[in-house]
Amino acid sequence: MTSHITTHVLDAVAGTPAAGVGVTLARLTDGGPQELAAGTTDADGRNRDLGPERLEPGTYRITFATEEYFDRQGRETFYPQVTIDFRVAPGQDHYHVPILLSPFAFSTYRGS
Repeated sequence: MTSHITTHVLDAVAGTPAAGVGVTLARLTDGGPQELAAGTTDADGRNRDLGPERLEPGTYRITFATEEYFDRQGRETFYPQVTIDFRVAPGQDHYHVPILLSPFAFSTYRGS
């Protein structure tokens, strides 16, 4: 099963997938973020089972534990974590939220 939310992390400096990056998924509510799932990226830098098969429409947050990843690489980083907030719309089957990561920059987009 592939979850409603998947991700892929690429290390732009090393030119490789970023394996072992901690990832959490939370729903943003008036009472604050409610964590739904947590995991790590696999050897290919992917997490395909982050959360349920379906999510209710709303605003969600995916957080990448980048400091721990860079610490294991023996590299400093400016970003101890990367946090991306996004909206889940009704009727959407899947959201892919990848990041291209370096110690001092990151980029993201809605993948397919």
